[in-house]
Amino acid sequence: MNWFYLILAGIFEIGWPLGLKLSQTMPSKILGILIAVISMSLSGVFLWLAQKTIPIGTAYAVWTGIGAVGTLLIGIFYFGDSASFWRMFSALLIVIGIVGLKLAN
Repeated sequence: MNWFYLILAGIFEIGWPLGLKLSQTMPSKILGILIAVISMSLSGVFLWLAQKTIPIGTAYAVWTGIGAVGTLLIGIFYFGDSASFWRMFSALLIVIGIVGLKLAN
């Protein structure tokens, strides 16, 4: 169950930079900032729950990895960010690291 919490924490970790980006592009800046604040809070709560049995270093690396790769993909698919080979290759290395940490735990 704690790995489920960690994945949820990572998904909500994607929500706060997305909310900040939306606050720059939406007519109502408040809605984007509200999304960011709620996402930050939920991300922290789920990370806290996950760390009850998952080592802190593993939990933090997986949490930030999911957030980084997820945010990168949202930037590519929804905001027209570059999907160059090196960006995608680097994201793949992060995913490989996340899987490795899960397998090593």
